[in-house]
Amino acid sequence: MTSTMPNQTIAPPRTWSAVLFDLDGTIVDSAADITASLAHMFTELGLDVPSDEVLRSYVGPPLLDSLRLTAGFDDAEAWEALNIYRDHYGEHVLRSPVFPGVAGVLQRLHAAGIPIALATSKPESMARIVLDHAGLSEYFTVITGASDDEELSTKADVVAEALRRLQENGIDTSNAVMVGDRGYDTLGAAANGVPTIMVEWGYGSPAEAGDALAVVHSTDQLRGLLLGSTQ
Repeated sequence: MTSTMPNQTIAPPRTWSAVLFDLDGTIVDSAADITASLAHMFTELGLDVPSDEVLRSYVGPPLLDSLRLTAGFDDAEAWEALNIYRDHYGEHVLRSPVFPGVAGVLQRLHAAGIPIALATSKPESMARIVLDHAGLSEYFTVITGASDDEELSTKADVVAEALRRLQENGIDTSNAVMVGDRGYDTLGAAANGVPTIMVEWGYGSPAEAGDALAVVHSTDQLRGLLLGSTQ
């Protein structure tokens, strides 16, 4: 995030029964690769490429929705654009690095026996490839993302599905928390009764943090809120 967010803390500290993570902007720094594929998409469609600021606004929400609402495409145009984007991005998806320190947080949570779920608007098939490539899949009890047909795409629906899968694994989700970087994460989690910790290193703005339970500026702060300062 480009600006300092309001200071927010969690008090008293909690013991979380499960932790859900967003992917883009939270675990991996994928904005440059996503916006490059979006620029390619607009060029292939014979359209002017939007500004960098507009392109970055596409990072996070379900892309099909953004193509309809932000680009003004009808359903057929949005699907054509989405397929062009996916073909290009699929060749570059593994270039995005993991944010420094995030792997360590996942390792500590896993070692502490706290179940971890992925809840991303990125297609689940692609998200699995990203986590496999980064060597992070082993830390996740469930990996949940959008379906390729976009029938499952809103953050609220993805979070609900992640919680359902955790429950299928016998995991208590009554005190779960979401970790994300955009207001979409907060709203989607809140629709399922789950609070959100926002990470400042992602792609959101200060205005998106208003409903977050807390904002963290470093992975050390995140680790402290998820595990306690001694872990």
